[in-house]
Amino acid sequence: MQVNDLTFEYGWKSRCSFPRISTMSMTLAATAPSPSRLPTLILACLAATWLIWGSTYLAIKWALVSFPPFFQMGTRFVAAGLLLGLFAHWRGARWPQRDEWVSATVLGALMLGGGYGATAVAQTSVSSGLVVAFIAVVPALVALAQIPYGVRPSALETAGIALGLLGVLLLTRGQGFAASPSGLLAIAVATGTWSLGTVWARHGLPGGRPLRLASGTAGYASQMLVGGVLLLALSWFTGERPALPPDARALASWVYLVVAGSLIGFSAYMVLLQRTSTALASSYTFVNPIIALVLGATLGGEAISSLEWAAAAVVSAGVVLLLLGRR
Repeated sequence: MQVNDLTFEYGWKSRCSFPRISTMSMTLAATAPSPSRLPTLILACLAATWLIWGSTYLAIKWALVSFPPFFQMGTRFVAAGLLLGLFAHWRGARWPQRDEWVSATVLGALMLGGGYGATAVAQTSVSSGLVVAFIAVVPALVALAQIPYGVRPSALETAGIALGLLGVLLLTRGQGFAASPSGLLAIAVATGTWSLGTVWARHGLPGGRPLRLASGTAGYASQMLVGGVLLLALSWFTGERPALPPDARALASWVYLVVAGSLIGFSAYMVLLQRTSTALASSYTFVNPIIALVLGATLGGEAISSLEWAAAAVVSAGVVLLLLGRR
């Protein structure tokens, strides 16, 4: 995350199961690390965001049987944040300071509260595959949101943005979103808040104030805890009630979301944001729709029209152009 003058310090202990890395300072406005630096870690993070995240949307759908949207996401991230925080404490990581908690609150509210919370709300009325196909427009929104920070898209990036937005327009004309205006509004909120959080994480708040997270796992844990608490507050405010005892498949899906989706997937995405370009970090958005659509149509029994398949292909093509333009 950051771009401008934000610097992160990372200390990794030898007993950690991740690749051993010496303590280093990184100004994240720099270019992505060379292939010789941390190739295994970066590849593992890419695999997590590409493959695991693509499967989590069907798991969200299954978990909704017993766990309402905000309650599901809130408990998921509180549980993941506590586990990750305990792991950080075991490694001897420094706990976040006051300004780092403020940054965690801002990003947790946008990326977890808005991004994940609204996504789950959308999936109460729209198929998981279509939701992920819509989310694929995030790189285009990120590129547009970076313009005020002086990051101008190239000609190829501009073509990718236009193609991605065209694909989203086609998606909204399909039977899924046309039948659920509330689902369309929810997923629009989700992509908007996630994109804004991504940009602010890298460039800081408007006016040049940087966002500073605690380093490593402690920083990720703080985001999850704050975002999870905010989601639980929304759950209480909207009067959500989980089904008890929960359905067996719903409970298994929730556990999968905590471990695979949050502990592994979200942490991997934050690592990519901190150590690579936004283009590479956002590359999951053209893989996830393919996985989610296939899983939704096969395992989930979701009906996807030919127009919606074509629209998803157009969005993915736009993401590919966008990434090629940033290469």
